[in-house]
Amino acid sequence: MTSRSFDVLAGAPDSPVLLHVPHSSRVVPPDAREGILLGDAELGRELDHITDAHTAEIAAVAAAGAGVTPWRFVNRLSRLVVDPERFPDEREEMLAVGMGAVYTRTTHRDALRPAGFDPAPLLDRYFTPYADAMADAVAERLAATGRAVIVDVHSYPTEPLPYELHGDGPRPPVCLGTDPFHTPPSLLDAAREAFGGFGGLATDTPFAGTYVPLPYYGKDPRVGALMIEIRRDLYMDEPGGAAGPGVEALGAALAALVDAVPSHHSA
Repeated sequence: MTSRSFDVLAGAPDSPVLLHVPHSSRVVPPDAREGILLGDAELGRELDHITDAHTAEIAAVAAAGAGVTPWRFVNRLSRLVVDPERFPDEREEMLAVGMGAVYTRTTHRDALRPAGFDPAPLLDRYFTPYADAMADAVAERLAATGRAVIVDVHSYPTEPLPYELHGDGPRPPVCLGTDPFHTPPSLLDAAREAFGGFGGLATDTPFAGTYVPLPYYGKDPRVGALMIEIRRDLYMDEPGGAAGPGVEALGAALAALVDAVPSHHSA
């Protein structure tokens, strides 16, 4: 299943794992570009900072290396179009810095879109279909295997950016984002083991939580979820530079996590 804005890449029929890659793209289509105030050079710099560059590559390495191929849900548009992981309403804490589902401010808190910008067309065109398709992908894993395990693949800059609400905390090589309802201890333990070789791990700092589609969020314990946040200096030149050999090592670690999942049932 393919659309212009995301891809669902099939894994093994018996895999419960869905690698979710929401922020790896730099693509801003013309209808979204029109509402952005930045010039092209400024927009390029903003994309350098805001994009989780090469995370789709890390997920691809993991999918190729895993014993049981996971499914992948990959956003093909920049998070500057819509951010599929934000709440689309006032529940979103990032609204405080102009970074709800449709950003109005940049990473450096400058204006990204004009005052009074109406996000509804972008939400209707991009956010809602994405959210629906992600919920469908989870439903398919549940129907096929009895459970679904979402592993959210992100990265973050070595130095905090002004938009971060919790940027004063530790910035370990790998951060594991958890949810009290959806992250079983066995999944967190498996991730700690898989990513233990990169020089340090922490939980929920500098970024906390993980993504679960709203129809299941806080409701269905068969849906497990964990966010992997990789500090960018492990695998690329910052900001916005080329990927390095860390992509392969991180992909192998992610594959090890994927392979640990079938034996870790949510209890």
